Amino acid sequence: MIHGGDIYTNGVLKGVELIDFSSNINPLGIPESFTNNINEALNNCTRYPDIKYREILKNLSDYTGVYEENFVLGNGAAEIIDLCIACFKSILITVPSFAEYEIDGEKHGCKIEYSYLNKDHMGYDYDDILEKISNAEALVIGNPNNPNGGIINKDKFKSILDFCERENKTIIIDEAFIEFVGDNEKSFVKELENYRCIFIIRALTKFFGMPGIRFGYGMSRNKDLLKNIREKQNPWNINCFAETAVKYVLKDKKYIEDSLLWINTQRKFIISGLNNIQFIDKVFGTNANFILVKLKNVDCNKLYDYCLENGILIRKCNNYKGLNEYYVRFAIKDEEKNKVLINTLAKFSQL
Repeated sequence: MIHGGDIYTNGVLKGVELIDFSSNINPLGIPESFTNNINEALNNCTRYPDIKYREILKNLSDYTGVYEENFVLGNGAAEIIDLCIACFKSILITVPSFAEYEIDGEKHGCKIEYSYLNKDHMGYDYDDILEKISNAEALVIGNPNNPNGGIINKDKFKSILDFCERENKTIIIDEAFIEFVGDNEKSFVKELENYRCIFIIRALTKFFGMPGIRFGYGMSRNKDLLKNIREKQNPWNINCFAETAVKYVLKDKKYIEDSLLWINTQRKFIISGLNNIQFIDKVFGTNANFILVKLKNVDCNKLYDYCLENGILIRKCNNYKGLNEYYVRFAIKDEEKNKVLINTLAKFSQL
């Protein structure tokens, strides 16, 4: 299982309804600002999208404060990650992390080196990154990182930024989960003004609960990199439903505020519950909408099977580089579903 969110194999295709704790999607669902305006997208189905996507770029610029010419648009963040990595012959990946970084690197023939997170607290090893980046053209790093939800310490990262800027390296920062942090200062958007080496990737998938829309975007002041990515793309890669989503959901203040209230409340709730489960050895701190835990006296396969038998899908983390069969990840859902998870885990601990 490379990714979470496979509710089809053991769920939909078997007529079984599962609570999906393997997929890190906002449980508040699709913003009403999109559903209330979906007819606009339907009406646009009869014509080609604007091939220059001028309205999308304006909306993204208003949302992020980044100039329109500094964006590249993709069919989900996955397309942006893939095409960006394709621009380099060698990359350094912090691990454990999103599997697509390595998959894309191997697909495009990149030489890949790894910097491992500290296993005690799952923090970045900044000295190791600085040492190894000299042998790679680009660094790929998550902010927050998947699967642990850790964010980059800007003070410790500055020497890496300065080195990469000076030596013409690129830092690819995956910010797919950044809105869940609830603090714009933790993003590297402002650093784009002073660092040409930064390339930030975001999407509507996670925070806005719209994985089916398939819309992602990259931001950078590196004009050559942006041009290189665009030249690899097909025209009209963004559909009219994604156009409408961008137009309305980024301005949906109520949805954003409700989402931040939910994550701040439920993150504390579920962490507290997990800390009381006997077979959980460690609950790692998170800034995202998911939690990585280390198990004791039970492996992820046994826990996965038990949860599946009880209608819950969780994310085994044994295929993450740097982790093993004693790690699992739980998405944070609404309180009712979070209680179901905690109660199920508590019952398992009594077996």
